Amino acid sequence: IVGFGRYHYKYASGREGDWFVTGFSPRKQALTLYIMAGFDGYADLMARLGKHTTGKSCLYIKRLADVDMAVLRELVERSAAHMVAANP
Repeated sequence: IVGFGRYHYKYASGREGDWFVTGFSPRKQALTLYIMAGFDGYADLMARLGKHTTGKSCLYIKRLADVDMAVLRELVERSAAHMVAANP
């Protein structure tokens, strides 16, 4: 996993730690991008992105040619900006 930026999290249970703001992992089945803000609020971008699947905060893309790179860039930028603003 390659991560960019860093934020500190703390759960109500008291568990806490540090994680990256956004990142990616080139896996065998798909390129995984970590959209740590999740996908709520990004329905407009997700509809225009192209062929993909998602997990809770993971975006899976089989081939970069399957997605609109400008939309992908905007998704990553907006998610990273949200994470930085929400976790000063």
